[in-house]
Amino acid sequence: MRQYQVKTISSLERGLRVLRALEEMRAASLHDLHQVTGIPKATLIRILHTCNQQGLVWQRLADGAFVASLRPQRVPHNDAEWLGELASPVLEELCERVMWPSVLTVPRLDYMETIDTNSPRAYFDEVVPVAPIGFRSHMLLGASGRAYIAFCPEREREAVLRRLRDHEAPGNEYAHDPRWLQRLVSTTRSRGYSMRAPEYDFDGRNSIAVPIRVHGEVLGCVNVTWRKKLMSAQEVARRHLEDLRAAAHSIEERVMAATPQRLGGAGAEADA
Repeated sequence: MRQYQVKTISSLERGLRVLRALEEMRAASLHDLHQVTGIPKATLIRILHTCNQQGLVWQRLADGAFVASLRPQRVPHNDAEWLGELASPVLEELCERVMWPSVLTVPRLDYMETIDTNSPRAYFDEVVPVAPIGFRSHMLLGASGRAYIAFCPEREREAVLRRLRDHEAPGNEYAHDPRWLQRLVSTTRSRGYSMRAPEYDFDGRNSIAVPIRVHGEVLGCVNVTWRKKLMSAQEVARRHLEDLRAAAHSIEERVMAATPQRLGGAGAEADA
């Protein structure tokens, strides 16, 4: 670009700084944006309101997070209802193969939210039902949260950990332990799947989970969950990990195939 002898627009610079932060963090609270950008919260609210009016930013109802609006080259990773619709037949097929329930979750600001579940029609699995739609699973203790933390981009992971450090709750203390976190990430990546923390036992189940990744981002996670007393996580992984990975891969393919239609028929226009 030519070098023009003019001043920059400071208000525009602040707005672009906020949009850049949202792109890097994927979703952020007002407090997150204040910490990252250093911009006063009152100013941030005006910037976010202006960006919202221009269709550049929206606010999620589920957790109040601010999210950069979709661009044509991005995957609609925050549309949980859309992801659940695409994944539903895959979950059904997975349950028929492994005969244990599966849960589909998506990341929120500092927890994983259940958006779809599927249970096989098996008498032995009706004793302990899976968590309901909308259930909030712990990021560092639940299998899905651990899969997300291990495989999401580093800047995104740091944003989540910062939120966990700001709130005292069981399990959040691990967010203050760099060695524990590094061990979790490296072990999960090398294994290719995550497991529940042993102390995260509120329903008599255990779970293993894998991420759903598209273009380097973790859209959500899918798991297999079973009655803990019947099998170890290692045994379930030996029997069903490939089925679980295949399910995640199938969801990823469905997302990539559906993205042009979701973004207003861009694929159809390209073919015309």
